[in-house]
Amino acid sequence: MTISRIERGHVGSQSLDALRRVGAALDMRVEVVARWRAGDLDRLLNARHSRLHEVVADTFPRRFPGWSLAPEVSFSIYGERGIIDLVAWNVAHRSLLVIELKTDIADVNEIIGTFDRKVRLAWRIAEERGWDPVAVSGWVIVAPGRTNRERIAAHGAMLRAAFPMDGRGIGAWLRRPVGRVSALSMWRNIHAGTTKADLTPIRRVRARPRAAA
Repeated sequence: MTISRIERGHVGSQSLDALRRVGAALDMRVEVVARWRAGDLDRLLNARHSRLHEVVADTFPRRFPGWSLAPEVSFSIYGERGIIDLVAWNVAHRSLLVIELKTDIADVNEIIGTFDRKVRLAWRIAEERGWDPVAVSGWVIVAPGRTNRERIAAHGAMLRAAFPMDGRGIGAWLRRPVGRVSALSMWRNIHAGTTKADLTPIRRVRARPRAAA
């Protein structure tokens, strides 16, 4: 019935889940692009992402000596392609760190799956750069904001399983990077002139119940 209605041009009457199921059957990915009067929303998000990238890249080496950063590292390994926001290398401890920057948490499953793939492939990326790590770790840095905090709280169990280390833990580990870790924390501020990072644990808040209609 759904396919028949789509074929007759009644796409707007179908749910997003139904369209994605049809797309999956045809080996297609259905995506929604939000637009507003000022232009594409992705332009706004990209600008915020660039700002977060700039602040982290500027602050990280000064706060944690001994690390060198490689930004926007592209890869194509066994048919898997992508770009890693930042790759950090600590030669003294032969420790490699994959850093992913997130301005908006929309799909937790996608974040975990994509990040796991990048960490797994980072071994090959390190070899191509002449690095010989004994451990590869991962750190997801999230932009501040109420919505991101609520989404993190709503998926707390899944995120804690994927990223056991919080902000306080990653701060200590970066000063002595021994062993493999997987962390998630929130950068406090990404406004111009601000270089202070929030390396404290993200508060696990519960979503506020909606008032009855």
